[in-house]
Amino acid sequence: MTHVPRRAPRIAHIGIAVRALDDILPFYRDVLGLPEVPLADSDGARIAGLAAGASLVELLEAEAPDSPIGKFVTNRGPGIHHICFAVDDLDDTLARCRSAGVRLIDDTPRLGAEGKRIAFLHPSATAGVLIELSES
Repeated sequence: MTHVPRRAPRIAHIGIAVRALDDILPFYRDVLGLPEVPLADSDGARIAGLAAGASLVELLEAEAPDSPIGKFVTNRGPGIHHICFAVDDLDDTLARCRSAGVRLIDDTPRLGAEGKRIAFLHPSATAGVLIELSES
């Protein structure tokens, strides 16, 4: 049996909660020069994607005040909402999280904005950082 080494997780994207895409998108796109990447809206958020090397920046605007992003902006203001790590085997990574006692938000993977399987880890288990795992 051949052992295929697992690649180390990589930063897939950083999600930034914003009050209004139209107000902040020009800064990232026109001032910083990050090219736009089309992304589908997801989880009650309008999403603007921007390429930052091999990673993405996702600007997230709430579609409604009671959506996850709407609640985040109301409670904390705009800012970094989550960091997403791409992993080769999401099911295996979630199993290792469970074995380590890491609290999960998503017990089973679901489809995310890029059409990839994703799952979130609870910030109480990750030093206050909302972590998304995405299967690469």
